[in-house]
Amino acid sequence: MKPRPFLAHGKAMVTMYETAEAKAYKKQFCKYVKEEIKKQKFNIVPNKTQHWYIDCVFYFDRIDKDANNYFKLLLDSITETQSIWLDDNTTCERVNAIYYDNKNPHIELTIYPVDYIGIFDNQEQLDKFKSNCIHCKKYKEGKCSVLNNAIEGRIQDDIVSFNCLKKKV
Repeated sequence: MKPRPFLAHGKAMVTMYETAEAKAYKKQFCKYVKEEIKKQKFNIVPNKTQHWYIDCVFYFDRIDKDANNYFKLLLDSITETQSIWLDDNTTCERVNAIYYDNKNPHIELTIYPVDYIGIFDNQEQLDKFKSNCIHCKKYKEGKCSVLNNAIEGRIQDDIVSFNCLKKKV
């Protein structure tokens, strides 16, 4: 990625753009990701609400590299495959270690789903909340906006201590 300065409404601005090298990397990495998905039998159906941990171990060839600069292309490449997530806004990147290996620089990624679902710590907590929704007039076969917003991770004044204040029996 490289910065490109420009003027907008008389103000100097900067945007980032992909270099030819970055585009080639993404194309190659997308192919690699698809191969690994098949090889590892990573069989999931991507959706908008599932979040993912990406645990990373970096092996840099030099000590002056910054791990955080690598996430943009890595995550955009995986997003382009549409095989794990639909948008990288559902990813939680974690740098677990940084090592230096000038003979074999590489990055190891471990990708797995988070335990939490929206505002709920786990499936059991969601199921308990949902079981109270079923008898509510607002539930409408799962189309309750309070429930759906909670599954999307939206904090709401209508939910206090995992109890819905809008419940109507």
